[in-house]
Amino acid sequence: MPLVANSSLPTYEALKKEGETVIPRQIALHQDIRELHIGLLNMMPDAALAATERQFFRLIGDSNQIVQFYMHPFTLPQLRRGPEARAYVASYYETFEQIKNAGLDALIITGANVAGADLAQEDFWAPLIEVVEWAYANVTSTLCSCLTTHAVLQFRYGQRRQRLPAKRWGVFAHRVKDRHHPLVAGVNTRFDVPHSRYNEVTRDQFERSGLHVLVESEQAGVHLAVSEDGFRLVFFQGHPEYDTISLLKEYKREVLRFGAGEREDYPPFLENYFSPLLEAILDEYAEQVRAAMRSGIAIPPFPEPLIAPRLDNTWHDTTEAIINNWLGKIYQITNTDRCVPFMEGIDPDDPLGIRR
Repeated sequence: MPLVANSSLPTYEALKKEGETVIPRQIALHQDIRELHIGLLNMMPDAALAATERQFFRLIGDSNQIVQFYMHPFTLPQLRRGPEARAYVASYYETFEQIKNAGLDALIITGANVAGADLAQEDFWAPLIEVVEWAYANVTSTLCSCLTTHAVLQFRYGQRRQRLPAKRWGVFAHRVKDRHHPLVAGVNTRFDVPHSRYNEVTRDQFERSGLHVLVESEQAGVHLAVSEDGFRLVFFQGHPEYDTISLLKEYKREVLRFGAGEREDYPPFLENYFSPLLEAILDEYAEQVRAAMRSGIAIPPFPEPLIAPRLDNTWHDTTEAIINNWLGKIYQITNTDRCVPFMEGIDPDDPLGIRR
């Protein structure tokens, strides 16, 4: 399923170098192939802005429906960004007004980094609500990732996320709870999902909101759930879009923070992510870091080149299958007029709210 390079966004060139299929817009216009327009509201901080683009673009492009994908990244101006990120957004991103005027077939909303306990106090709170409410009325399906799931559960369903005793950090086994739902049709009944968060919304909170849990972990809790109609809102609580090395990058960042005196404790290993061999290598590195700090000298370079090639990815294939199911259902539901509100044309007897 090809991505269409409908702008000069650098992510397209990066994905081409990885071997992904990306076709120029001028070629796509001459192909008699159905197109879907997917929005990406990217709320991630500056350092993760482009990486998050690549992760979600890659998932879309790896699907196997016969359709052209036009990706439309945008962000919220209320998010604080540095000069370089602001210039990047100004050069390559669309505005929400442009998105509303053109319409979308589907929308993905990323997570975000927050400092406070109450999401309603964040600068992005009101504009995020505006985007979600517009999408609920005008877009076939919206996929909410991690923190956005928590935000939507709070403002739409009155369920506040709960602080965990410790960070849920690692790769956890999950099971499909409803094998008959179209989003999980044909996927592995047991598969892994990365998690990286300090808060959660529990199964009980999802169910009290009338939401349907599709995938859950005994250790990590609910990962995948859907709205009452079965499709209009899709909730991820984990990070299935992560690259193989995404958690390694997070671990490295925390180790370097310890080395710089920005955190008191040396970061623990992520659960179910490093092999015993890699943990031994990292234990040895931890001793080198502590020794350097005691001696007042620079800590040695993090052994990322030694660790990264030995990491396993146990989640991408199943995530790709779920995204493929999501896009396949959108393909069936949508027509070519993306500005028609989603609520028009719904069969009330259809539990998935499919257009007729």
